[in-house]
Amino acid sequence: MARKKTPRSRIEPSFEGSRSNGNARTMADERVAGKTTSKAASAKRRKKSQSKARKPKARTSRGRITGAVRSIAYWCCVLGIWGGIAIAGIVAFYGARMPSAATWSIPDRPPNVKIVSVNGETMANRGATGGEALLLGEMSPYIPEAVIAIEDRRFYSHFGVDPIGLARAMMANVTAGRMVQGGSTLTQQLAKNLFLSPERTIERKVQEVLLSLWLEHRFTKDQILEMYLNRVFFGSGAYGVEAASRRYFRKPARDVSLAEAALLAGLLKAPSRLSPARDPKAAEARSQVVLAAMREQGVVSDSEIATALTSPQVRAKSYWTGSENYVADLVMQRLPDLVGKITDDLVVETTIDFQLQREAEKALREAIGDNGAKSRVSQGALVSIDGTGAVRALIGGREYATSQFDRATDALRQPGSAFKPIVYAAALEQGRTPLSVRNDAPVKIGKWTPENYDSKYRGNVTLSDALTHSLNTVAAQLVMEVGPKTVVKTARRLGIEAPLKANASIALGTSEVSLLELTGAYAPFMNGGYKATPHVIRRVSTHDGKVLYENAYDNPPRVIDPAVAAMMNQMLVRVVEEGTGRKARLDGWPAAGKTGTTQSYRDALFVGYTANLVTGVWFGNDDGKPMKNVTGGGLPAETWKQFMQAAHHGVPPARLPLGGALPPVVIEGDGVQVGDPVAGLMRDLAPVPVSRDATGATDGMSMTPPADIGADPAQSGAGRRTTLLDILMGN
Repeated sequence: MARKKTPRSRIEPSFEGSRSNGNARTMADERVAGKTTSKAASAKRRKKSQSKARKPKARTSRGRITGAVRSIAYWCCVLGIWGGIAIAGIVAFYGARMPSAATWSIPDRPPNVKIVSVNGETMANRGATGGEALLLGEMSPYIPEAVIAIEDRRFYSHFGVDPIGLARAMMANVTAGRMVQGGSTLTQQLAKNLFLSPERTIERKVQEVLLSLWLEHRFTKDQILEMYLNRVFFGSGAYGVEAASRRYFRKPARDVSLAEAALLAGLLKAPSRLSPARDPKAAEARSQVVLAAMREQGVVSDSEIATALTSPQVRAKSYWTGSENYVADLVMQRLPDLVGKITDDLVVETTIDFQLQREAEKALREAIGDNGAKSRVSQGALVSIDGTGAVRALIGGREYATSQFDRATDALRQPGSAFKPIVYAAALEQGRTPLSVRNDAPVKIGKWTPENYDSKYRGNVTLSDALTHSLNTVAAQLVMEVGPKTVVKTARRLGIEAPLKANASIALGTSEVSLLELTGAYAPFMNGGYKATPHVIRRVSTHDGKVLYENAYDNPPRVIDPAVAAMMNQMLVRVVEEGTGRKARLDGWPAAGKTGTTQSYRDALFVGYTANLVTGVWFGNDDGKPMKNVTGGGLPAETWKQFMQAAHHGVPPARLPLGGALPPVVIEGDGVQVGDPVAGLMRDLAPVPVSRDATGATDGMSMTPPADIGADPAQSGAGRRTTLLDILMGN
């Protein structure tokens, strides 16, 4: 029978001979164990899986943050790209609407007219800017330093637009919740001032940036700063640093101090609101902010800051001030007739002596300041010219800052008795002399009966006596003798161009004239008979020296005979020495002149002269209200003396052309004393021949003028005395 085989155990293959049994056993055990411990292994695997699951959860939180950052960065890039495209599109759109850059050019600065005195001192600037353009080296170095410190501290490092400054301004505005800073550079501000309107739109801002880049490419930093400082608005009508420094400090820009430069720089934030003419405290507070900015940037030292802080506060007037501005206005009024349209910067050399101008201003202000209230006088004017007609001083009113109306040239006022010398000159030209005799008595001319100022009558008097005491009756007789039209013609020859009424009352100065013309009419008496056309402009030239105009008053025409001028001087000297103008007597200088007072004391004048100057002074009120007993021999004569005494200080006395010794009736007066310079002058000169006719009259003419003299007005048939008012009213 067959033998049943016993099953044999399987031998696993081994790759390591000597260790095959152990290894096989181990592996078998592991497999067996693996089978028997499958639950534990599963639990272990689950635990391990859970552990792995927790770890990715932590990494996912960090990943989310990273992802968010990446997402933000991505979208920022996307938005930046699209924003850049949008900005480029806007720039391209608005840039395309601008003219080609090849045609861009700096617009001409409005022309400035620099007005200087006869000695070259700058008196005023006129034009849209109010001041001339300066180079950086011609202005105080504090000015550009202060402007850069407060307006654009990185001016010399940016390319026209300052991203850092713009970002800083945006942050400051966001933090404050309102607009507290601006991000515009000086270049941008210049571009806006030169080319653009002040409106705030995207288009204007884009154009401003483009123009700023063009300016930076075309000009140097110093040129840009120079253009900016010469054109920027500083408030109160001042454009540019020169105009502003003269406006607020009455000095040129080169003399501006640190404190003043800080004030100017501070105005740029709000020129009108911060102007020291409007709000001195606000201007001062802003200037201290500028000083702090300058110290922070190390531009100035602490000692300089301390000095600046102790400087007196600037108190500018609300308008251009100083009497020289009356002269400047007159220059601008007459300049176009001499040079035509003003297109370039001009320099106008005037005939004004600035020292005399200041003396005249001082005399007039003191007179009104001391007497204005008690005498009820609020305004005055003064004109002083030399023998050629050159205006040496001109004051158009008490204070230019409060009233720019020029009462010396534009106001037409009745001259009163100050017109009488013209009447007497017309009479002398027809053969009369200072010794001609007339009857000072009540006179009736038509319906007009002129009276003397003191209502007294002196009988027979010489013409010299009549003018010395300003007798109205004699002046009226002379007008009727020579004819009113002759008097008007004489006035025209002497230089009066205002409309004159050829009637009898012209003898008392009832026709209105300007003070300038009246003063000029006296000049032929002192210069020997030559016309002296009043003029204030001597030469006009461009900034580079090209002469456009030069006056031609070197050879004036003769308008009266020298003998007539000499006789007029004889009589008018006596007015000052012993007549109505006694308060105008000068120390050491022969002087002549005539007073004038109009009805109800509305106007008071004194016009007088030496061999050096002719000066006219007027006082009154703009509204025509009467003054309180102010006559030409009072306040005007006193003011005239104060000015003329200062004007002749240190100048050797000169003689007037008297033509010979005065007649005995003149030198017997109390006004001429032995030892007086006038008396000595009279003795040294040869006598003037005087003709007499058979009747004893000194001029060969009938002693009876075409008027009733000496008759009682009550018996004239009119029933009452006819006054000047009746004549003017046509009664």
